[in-house]
Amino acid sequence: MAVRKQAGPPRPIAAGDVVAAFAAELGAWTAAQIVGIDAERQKAAVLELDWSGPEPMSVDDLGDVSPLRLTHHAWNGTLAYRNLPWVLPRSHKVVGRMPPLHEGPSPSYGFGWRLGDDLARQRRWDAGVREDPPAPWKLACTGAEVDGTAEARPDVTRLDVREIGTLDCGRIVRLFPNLTELGLRGDLGLLAAAGRLNELASLKELAVFDLFGMTKEDRLKPRCTPELESLHLYSVPAEYANAMRSTWRPEIPNGTRVEIRGARRPEWVAENRDNPLRDWDGRGTIGKTTFTKSVAQYKATRRAVMAVLAEGPADDRPARLTGVGRGFGEAFNGLDRRTGFIETVEREELFDALDRIARDAAAAFGIEPRWVFASLASGVEAVRDW
Repeated sequence: MAVRKQAGPPRPIAAGDVVAAFAAELGAWTAAQIVGIDAERQKAAVLELDWSGPEPMSVDDLGDVSPLRLTHHAWNGTLAYRNLPWVLPRSHKVVGRMPPLHEGPSPSYGFGWRLGDDLARQRRWDAGVREDPPAPWKLACTGAEVDGTAEARPDVTRLDVREIGTLDCGRIVRLFPNLTELGLRGDLGLLAAAGRLNELASLKELAVFDLFGMTKEDRLKPRCTPELESLHLYSVPAEYANAMRSTWRPEIPNGTRVEIRGARRPEWVAENRDNPLRDWDGRGTIGKTTFTKSVAQYKATRRAVMAVLAEGPADDRPARLTGVGRGFGEAFNGLDRRTGFIETVEREELFDALDRIARDAAAAFGIEPRWVFASLASGVEAVRDW
């Protein structure tokens, strides 16, 4: 049965509407106009306005407003105008309508609504300030650095933690109790006590990537995190993903954007722990058959490299590895010819996979990985069409 596309945004907005929101970067409210709605892509064309002030009750409170034009850094008067997800965040409100201040589509896209960031940057530039000021409320760090933090940081409201091996969410809550935005990124890492994130009552955005250990009991609850506006999960346990989806989908009409992809079962984790192409599983441009064949080719190439290094005279190994690289390149020429899925990101990931093979081989045979990778890459470059 075909899924019927939604006719309009979950929170009603239409062309001409003016929306307002408080902008932390400005310490004041700001506003934007909805120029158009794209139901096919579920996007809203949003034109930011050159205005800030106290909370407006209607468009009359904005006075005579104009679109925000950007001249800071390399901008040359371009409108602050981009296509954003059509879910209007719950902290934003419609204050009225006015005649369109601009017509035509926008070529730019943004992941989330951050009204006020461009205006704050432009005003600093106009005042002669060329560098962004310190932002002690923003912190980007590794999982190991979180483990090494002793004192609480209640001033931090935006936290991005990467390279997570194992992380206790209870520690996150204790060290950073006032978070509004939290990003957690691992590499098949373990996220412990994820249910403790319900103690972050001011949380507005949560993103979790490639982390495991969570169960349905760890799901965020709307009554505990009532301000949540953005939930983005990718490559997480299926049980947790399903629980979060069923809990938060009813909140979409209230202004929570929900994007959950790559729900993984335990057997998937076991099968893909050593697979550098695992992120291709579930990627929109890559079908299941293509993913399966790609992984099979990676494994075949890895076996071939190990065989070359384990047998035969050392002086002909570079040439034989170049031949293995040619086979790798030709195999992906064939796969790409069918579906055209290899773009810049996938190309880089394929070379990263070759580098992974070279490093594994170097560790196994006690050799320098650079010449192994160089030989493989030389063969690929000689034949690749991608």
